[in-house]
Amino acid sequence: MEQPARQYESGAPSVAPAASRTLVVDLEGALLRSELLMEALFSRPALMLARFGAGGRPGMAALTDILARAEIDYAHLPYDSDVLNRALAARARGEKIYLVADRFADHAAGIATHLGFDGVVTPADLAAGSLPFDRASIEHIENRDRSRASLKTWAKALRVYQYAKNTLVFVPVITAHQLNLASFGSALLAFLAFSACASGAYLMNDLLDLAADRQHPTKRHRALAAGDLPISSALLAIPALWLFAVTAGLCISPLFLGVLGAYLVTTIAYSLVLKRKMLVDIVTLAGLYTLRIVAGAVGVGVVLSEWLLIFSLFVFTSLALIKRFSELSMRESAGLADPSNRDYRVTDLQIIAAMAAASAMNAVTVFSLYVSSSAVTPLYSRPWMLWLLNPLLLYWFGRALMMAHRREMPDDPILYTFRDGASRITVAAMICIMLAAI
Repeated sequence: MEQPARQYESGAPSVAPAASRTLVVDLEGALLRSELLMEALFSRPALMLARFGAGGRPGMAALTDILARAEIDYAHLPYDSDVLNRALAARARGEKIYLVADRFADHAAGIATHLGFDGVVTPADLAAGSLPFDRASIEHIENRDRSRASLKTWAKALRVYQYAKNTLVFVPVITAHQLNLASFGSALLAFLAFSACASGAYLMNDLLDLAADRQHPTKRHRALAAGDLPISSALLAIPALWLFAVTAGLCISPLFLGVLGAYLVTTIAYSLVLKRKMLVDIVTLAGLYTLRIVAGAVGVGVVLSEWLLIFSLFVFTSLALIKRFSELSMRESAGLADPSNRDYRVTDLQIIAAMAAASAMNAVTVFSLYVSSSAVTPLYSRPWMLWLLNPLLLYWFGRALMMAHRREMPDDPILYTFRDGASRITVAAMICIMLAAI
């Protein structure tokens, strides 16, 4: 918490002239809503590790030396707006303002220069009195307790709202008509395993994307990018979440754990490399969605229909393309440059939209072929009713494309479906038709 103003007196009058007053602000804990060590580490994590590996000097001293020379974007660090405004107001009144920092002196000096502070002092300077200003009247803004994030902050960082995607593990149970307590219990455990695994991956992705997220119009509000969640807390949470996912996976079956492991490895590869490759990221995202359905089939022990697999691949390819279209169109509307962490340009919007529409139509075609096949007869007593799903699918895909084109879909298309009233009604109508066809 912010401490009351502290006065250091040396025989001077208790009230000093305004011009002689000095405000000193602790850099870490007060002004900076993050940890400077972690900011240096994740400014360019791959480059940092490469330098450390090539340095030939193992140990903490070598790592600290490398981090001290890291390239940090001072303009986009998460500063405490109240503290910063208070410091700038003091500067406007003619007071001197100094940062207090006991490590990474070059970074502290860089931040002080960028924000317009008069300089940097150390805690030892304050204690010994060896200061570059008069001690007659000093106001000290000290550390605030940010070590414990709220449940709301954790829910935001773990992307709890993204768990809606993991309901895909229930699809094989429903399509195979295995509507019993044991099957739903296994599917629920699979859902929890995927949710924990995904949350750990989201945290890792946010750590690797800190610099890019802070320059994004909406992603800069993410918990780690905004400094609401300490980086060190995220580093502890990641292995804990993955350990829970592994334990839950073992409770289902070793084969399910293998599928979950493939999902995690692919997700890590996506975060580190694949998401920066044009169209490779689209195929990977579609594969990750489809892998959830595969995991649901493995977890419950049902045979996965090749029709469902092909249909899912086209559906999720279309949705992944719509997601990229939404992100690029938002950048275009905001007048932003091409994304630095994606191999796409704003000028790619038209081709991405065309590919999304083509994948959607292919999905509808595959579904029509499925309804016409002999595979549908053993599962449905009234298979002709499934033809009613085609116009609903065409409407749903068309609406998603139109909303993205109008810049009215800020979320992932699947999440948008859960939030959009018309989409929810469409999905509910599809479920009712499928149940009636059984």
